[in-house]
Amino acid sequence: MPARDNFHSVMRIGPVQIGTHRDRNGRTTHAAVCTADRCGWSADYSSQSAAQLAARTHRCRVR
Repeated sequence: MPARDNFHSVMRIGPVQIGTHRDRNGRTTHAAVCTADRCGWSADYSSQSAAQLAARTHRCRVR
């Protein structure tokens, strides 16, 4: 049975969306994902402040 991946506490900083979810081991993680076309950047962080910092400093290389 696949794990459900429900995001909550979703926020947006520029083109990057940050969402909080539980990983396979039940730990709370924060995912930062760029929503710009053809960017494809995403990362998981253990704290929301780290995800917010990454979102603020992210620059899309695709133009």
